[in-house]
Formats: sequence, structure tokens, C-alpha cells
Amino acid sequence: MANSAEGGDYRKTLNLSPTLSTGIIVFLSALNIFLSITASVGNALTIIALRKVSSVHPPTKLLFRCLAVTDLCVGLTSQPLFATIMLNAVTKMNLDILYYVLEVNTTLSFVLCGVSIFTSTAISMDRLLALQLGLRYRHVVTLRRVRAVIFCFWLVGVSGGFIYSFWSHRITYTAAIVLGILSLFISIFSYKKIFLTLRQRQAKVESHNEQDRPNAGGIPLNVPRYKKTVSSILWAQLALVACYVPFLIVYVVIIEIIGWRGVSANAVWLSTTTLLYLNSSLNPILYCWKIKEVRQAVKDTVRRLNCM
Repeated sequence: MANSAEGGDYRKTLNLSPTLSTGIIVFLSALNIFLSITASVGNALTIIALRKVSSVHPPTKLLFRCLAVTDLCVGLTSQPLFATIMLNAVTKMNLDILYYVLEVNTTLSFVLCGVSIFTSTAISMDRLLALQLGLRYRHVVTLRRVRAVIFCFWLVGVSGGFIYSFWSHRITYTAAIVLGILSLFISIFSYKKIFLTLRQRQAKVESHNEQDRPNAGGIPLNVPRYKKTVSSILWAQLALVACYVPFLIVYVVIIEIIGWRGVSANAVWLSTTTLLYLNSSLNPILYCWKIKEVRQAVKDTVRRLNCM
């Protein structure tokens, strides 16, 4: 494991939670256990449902499934471990054991959250390529290439986890923040380009009083379906930003710059970490809300399970 002295005496860090009231600790622990169940069930149903969705291009669907898998793993591993760490204030777990639980949880969180961010960014770029490439899109964005990209995402994520565990906590946090900000800018650029391109094409259609014009490669663009897909991805991206940014602000501003400690800091830290994990429960809800075929497939799956 990485040298615990890098961030100070880990026993002091782990003993911060008892400074909070038992009620807050129990509430946040119970909330995380509940969210771990919703994330696990919701994403398992989403993975099953996506197999039956035919309106989404297979490489794009693979990216959605990768995102659902990472969210499922968060619900099965990271959140229960996080709840265990918080409950130390009540259960009084051995600090040496608790330290390793903390290290495992943080390592898993780096891997899974990193892959989630990369995948969300890749989905936004995929939608931009679908709009820009036209006929060439299906020849450029293939299952084989998307599998290779996803493999690279997991390779980077796992490498970050190993760096955190065996080398340096600070380097890993810094790299995660830089890559997260870079991914955010790439997504913003992609959605801005999509919006401007759609607006330009709509202006051309209106000026010529035509139906939807073919895209650049010669295939008529199914604008309503495309907009629904982009809308679902954009909502998922906004949810990710809303859940991740508070955590990053707390880490960078409060912990690294101000060095804030005490009951209030602990409450903010645990709350923003819970908010970060909440993203894994929100994504299945957004998919069902914005993608009709996913919603129907989930309903069919639930009906079959009830009949068993």
C-alpha cells in the first residue's frame, strides 16, 4: 500500500468520523446502503434492457453498457465499503483493518469513477461524430474500435488505482482532477458543436423550405431520434457534473488549500462523497426517462421476474 504518512497519520484521519454525531453517521451510512441497492438493481436492469434496444447503434450501446457496468460495480463495492468506514464510529472496528478497507474503497472509487468519466466523455464525442461523419460514421466508429477505447479506459483507471495504492496518493488525486477537468471541457466542446451544427442545419432547412436535409455523408439524419439520444446523454452528463464537482471543490479548496478540519469539514466531506456515489443511482433513472425502448425493456424484465 502507499505510504500512509503521505497524508499524515491515518489513525487520526480515521478517527475524525467520531467527532460527528452518531445520528449523522447512521443516517449517511443508511443512505449509502440504500443507494447501493438502488444502483445495483437499477444498473443490472439497465444492462439487461440495453441488450434488447435496437434503435441505438451497437458501438454507442456498448458505451452505455460500460457506463452501467461501472455504476453497478459502485453499488456492489464502493458504497457498501464507504458505509462500513463511516459506521466505524459506532462499531469501533480495528483501525488497522479499517485502514485497508479505506485503501481498497478509495482505489476502487478511483478506478470506477475514472472509467465513468471517460465513458461519458466518449459518448458525447460519439454523438458528435455521428452528426459530423454521416455515411462514414458506421465505418469509423466500429465495435472493435470502441472495445479498444473501453479497454484503454479501464487500463488508465486500473493504473491510477495501482499508483494510489502503491506509490502516491497526491499524484493520483492531481491526475484525477486534471483528467476530470479535461474530460469536462471535451464534453462541453462536443455538445456546443452539436448544438451549433443542428441549429445551422435547421436554418438551412427553413431557408429552403425543405424536409430534414441529408447529413454530410449522404444518409438522411433522423433528427428526432438523434435529438432524443443526445438529450439523454446530456442529462446523464449534467448529473455526473452535479454529483462530482462538489466533491472536487471540497477536496481542492477545503482540504488542500484551506486545510479545514473539524466536525463541519467531516460532514461536508462525507456528504459530497455520498453525492458522488449518488450518480450511479441516477443514471438508470435518466436512461428510463429519456430512452423509451430502455424504459419498456426494463418494464418487461421486471414483469418476467415477478412471474417467476
